[in-house]
Amino acid sequence: MIRRAGEHGLLVETGSLEVSHRLDALLRADPPAGVVEIVPGPATVLVVAPGAEPARRRARLAEAVGAARHPAPGAVVPERPVTVPVVYDGADLDDVAALCGMTAREVVERHTGRELVVGWLGFAPGFAYLTGMDPALHVPRLATPRTSVPAGAVAVAGPYSAVYPSASPGGWRLLGRSPMPVWDVAADPPAVLTPGTRVRFRAVAG
Repeated sequence: MIRRAGEHGLLVETGSLEVSHRLDALLRADPPAGVVEIVPGPATVLVVAPGAEPARRRARLAEAVGAARHPAPGAVVPERPVTVPVVYDGADLDDVAALCGMTAREVVERHTGRELVVGWLGFAPGFAYLTGMDPALHVPRLATPRTSVPAGAVAVAGPYSAVYPSASPGGWRLLGRSPMPVWDVAADPPAVLTPGTRVRFRAVAG
């Protein structure tokens, strides 16, 4: 279903993260006229096009939605793998280990042992929600968020992991820190971890 979202936006209800990623990739590869912003979510994609003619914009979007829901054979969204180095010395590493009933070393092994996927961006510019984390590492957020978490902090909360793109308050549990910048306002795109990007963490020495 495609709904109006404000004066210039259309919100597509995709029903799944996979369809959201395919639709996002299709629209970015061949943007409809007038589109200035595409925002994928867990089960939606917001398309903002201030200068587009409404009926034509909706028709073009409906065509892309159909292709995303029923991709042609061989129409695979290219993988964009990124390896993120991490120094696992986070303030909450031992607490996460205790909550999970394992050692800190086992936490690191499980955190680096799976390929994750950027589901969507939210909370702050460049903050990527990484999906697919080992269920054994699912832990609740901190009861009291920190007033400041440094840029590059690698953290977990619930079923997600993330790399803080910039210093900000935060309630996720800190496993370590990455020396790799994931947000640069001067870059195009400014976010290294964009929706659909496949991510693997790699432990490095501090």
